[in-house]
Amino acid sequence: MNEKEQVKIQFLGAAGTVTGSKYLIEISDKKILVDCGLFQGLKELRLRNWAPLPFEVSSLDCVLITHGHLDHVGYLPLLVKQGFTGNIYATQPTIEITKLILCDSARIHEEDAERANSFRYSKHKPAKPLYTVKDAEAVFPFLFPKTNNQWTELFPKISFRFRYNGHIIGSVFIELKINEKLFVFSGDIGRENDPLMRMPEKPEQADILFIDSTYGNRLHPNNTKELLADAVNKACLNNGTILIPSFAVERTQLLMYYLWQLKNEKLIPSIPIYMDSPMGTNVLDVFQRNPVWHKLSNDDCSKMCRDIKIIQKYEETEHVANIKTSKIIIAGSGMASGGRVLTYFEHYLNDLKATILLVGFQGEGTRGRELLQGAKEIKMRGKLWPVKANVLLVEGLSAHADQRELINWLSELKNRPSKIFITHGEKESSKALSEKIKTVYGWNSEIPELNQITEVKN
Repeated sequence: MNEKEQVKIQFLGAAGTVTGSKYLIEISDKKILVDCGLFQGLKELRLRNWAPLPFEVSSLDCVLITHGHLDHVGYLPLLVKQGFTGNIYATQPTIEITKLILCDSARIHEEDAERANSFRYSKHKPAKPLYTVKDAEAVFPFLFPKTNNQWTELFPKISFRFRYNGHIIGSVFIELKINEKLFVFSGDIGRENDPLMRMPEKPEQADILFIDSTYGNRLHPNNTKELLADAVNKACLNNGTILIPSFAVERTQLLMYYLWQLKNEKLIPSIPIYMDSPMGTNVLDVFQRNPVWHKLSNDDCSKMCRDIKIIQKYEETEHVANIKTSKIIIAGSGMASGGRVLTYFEHYLNDLKATILLVGFQGEGTRGRELLQGAKEIKMRGKLWPVKANVLLVEGLSAHADQRELINWLSELKNRPSKIFITHGEKESSKALSEKIKTVYGWNSEIPELNQITEVKN
């Protein structure tokens, strides 16, 4: 590899949007993909999931994964279908989460296609899943675990290492060294004082930096537990059901932990709490198998799971949905884009006593965002459903760092990066973070556009 060759970067996702993370790095004849996520939210973005990638996938050498959320790993089955045969590197917990999330995603795609064909509400004849469980499982042989803080040589003069970043279990930021230049990919940076995750590590050096800006224009409140208690108590005044759409990885476990504590401390009413997410249940097992990655003790985890009813089968979902008394239900998915929560929506969206409690980022074009913006009806399973339930937002439960934490994550850099790319954020968030970095550090940054190609001197 010629040391003077330029490195080409193509932003195939998470540019001007929060989803679809994919960064293609090319140097000489080597191609490395950092993250391989699905687009979610707006239809124009979701349609991109059906298009092949704009390069010869069989020529891709390897994939580096920051963490197991769908917007970072969900395109992997399609990558393999398009001819990828290289290695996919991730931490051990991320591999476990990736297997769960890909199979869960595939099942939802299959069920959605089957339902669309049964009720004939798709314009496609027949409707087909984006990928199947078989496609998801075809990814598994390519997954290889790597330990944090250990350099791995990919090719001569190209190496990488993972470092803990506290977003979800297994999540990391990536340092990719090409010749003597260090490319740093933040992934999704976690919170500094998360009840379950440890403090994120910080980079000390970065020549080319890619930084998450999901909450680049916002600050999280510091009294999240109290806000959650207030929201639950307010909702309980209606004597109805409290439905919480939640991401299965980390958010569900955090909600369970907070609600379990609040109930034991008698700060919320003693009503039944249900967790209805098959994947959320499996993620609890990942927590128990990987204790060094989080702060939740096995004893607390066991007690919490005894006190909160874990729903396993779909028949139980229907039973719980038909219970008329007050209860709290945590169900996937977090932006109400699919999963068990849609079955509960069918029962409770039109219920004046019910409360939909939104507890995390709601991407553009998602049902969660529509509810947050006061929609009177939402489209679901081929038809419009009126919204009469109360909708409340509890801020601060996000697993994403806020603006202050993002700025602080840069505080130990000993050099001024020659390039900073603001990614994984909607335009307003990315712009606000860019301006804040300029104010605090005096560094210029760039907000790339989708499919933009940039070359940097090596």
